[in-house]
Amino acid sequence: MSVVIIGGNECMVRRYTDLCKEYRCKAKCYPKMTNGIRNMGSPDLLILLTNTMSHKMVKCALNDIGNGTKVARCHGSSMAALKNVLDEHIGAN
Repeated sequence: MSVVIIGGNECMVRRYTDLCKEYRCKAKCYPKMTNGIRNMGSPDLLILLTNTMSHKMVKCALNDIGNGTKVARCHGSSMAALKNVLDEHIGAN
């Protein structure tokens, strides 16, 4: 399963991807608004960590996703918050 995480803290990117690997998911993280956010493809799950991202970033992300993509919004950007989202949408590992 492919996961794209948008928002969050830059220093936590490695920990986000490691947690997704524990759930057997490939993860891409975009903590900042960059040109790469437009090339995120069509993931199975899009996770928006809304506390650390702008409204413009949310709009860009939602405009560029495919039809079969599930969207999960989470206000927090901690490891526990991400783990809760992954448990809910992927299941316990």
